[in-house]
Amino acid sequence: MPVPVSNLPEWPSSLEAHPLLVIDFQLLKAGDRNEIERLWEAGTTLGFWYLKNHGAEQDFVAMWGMGEALFNLPMDEKIKCSQGDEGASFGYKAPGHYIVDAAGTTDPIEGINVSKDDALSYPRISRREYHEVIHQLMHPAITPFVKKCVHISDTMLEIFNDKLGLPKGALAKLHSPDEFSESEARTLKAPANLAPGQLAVGGHTDFGTLSLLVNNLGGLQVLPPGTTEWCYVRPVPGHMICNVGDTLAMFSGGLLNSNIHRVVPPPGPQSAHVRWSQVYFTRPGDSVLLLPLLGESSLISEAFDKLSPEKQKSLSPGVTSSEWFTRRQKNYLTKNYKGSQTWTANRGTEHGRA
Repeated sequence: MPVPVSNLPEWPSSLEAHPLLVIDFQLLKAGDRNEIERLWEAGTTLGFWYLKNHGAEQDFVAMWGMGEALFNLPMDEKIKCSQGDEGASFGYKAPGHYIVDAAGTTDPIEGINVSKDDALSYPRISRREYHEVIHQLMHPAITPFVKKCVHISDTMLEIFNDKLGLPKGALAKLHSPDEFSESEARTLKAPANLAPGQLAVGGHTDFGTLSLLVNNLGGLQVLPPGTTEWCYVRPVPGHMICNVGDTLAMFSGGLLNSNIHRVVPPPGPQSAHVRWSQVYFTRPGDSVLLLPLLGESSLISEAFDKLSPEKQKSLSPGVTSSEWFTRRQKNYLTKNYKGSQTWTANRGTEHGRA
């Protein structure tokens, strides 16, 4: 198993991390008004927050074990379930498969993405076949993880739905369990001793609606709105790091913020250790059109009207969720790199930020 967080070097005492609001999931479920307001504040400012008391700690650890079981296999075994180069995300990702900047620098990370649809329909195959190791661990590890993350995500989406002044269930309808989506569980492994300043994941906004993340080490950085200085986000044991993605920013007319972030080597002595990351990405149904929900909420409509024409355009692509995701995914792939324009073509709501 990956090294437990308790046995890894502590966060360097001299390194300041960007403060995030800490949200208590159990208080959200109980309808606590103060906690709901704090979630709204987090979503409408930086767009990142910690979530505690979510009850999924061991599920994240089990997913790292699943990743290790796959990554320890010979490469010729792992690539049997490769993502490919056409913009599909589900499957195995070898190191160097993605680019991390406009120069086409390749990434050092190994990963496996498992579709929510496959996790919830197993043993029926919904989207694709995986390596036998993945199938063996679907019921013990992957399906329980996905179910918990769906519940957590749905709970927060319902709160954002009400705060945005939308009709009951409006956001839930856009994320219907009855339609395939690009929602997925992603397990990543970054090698130890990366060169200082080396990008593991380039600056980007997330493709989807909400992201739920746990890291065993530091390395995540955010670029707060209105600034040019990257700031570390410190992993806190027992806490998820959650953030708003592009599609929720679009649906909300920009009220909720999909903030740019990246991954660099862990700070200080942590850099000598392998970095594990586990994410669950919630994304809309594949056929959902990505546009602000202007006709369903006066709050969204009024906020959208105050934005610049450029900002309004970036939040109104008018393509389907599947088209948005595939375009961005395809242009991250090393095999598809044809110069800096490829990097530009994978952009989301970053609005030209670094």
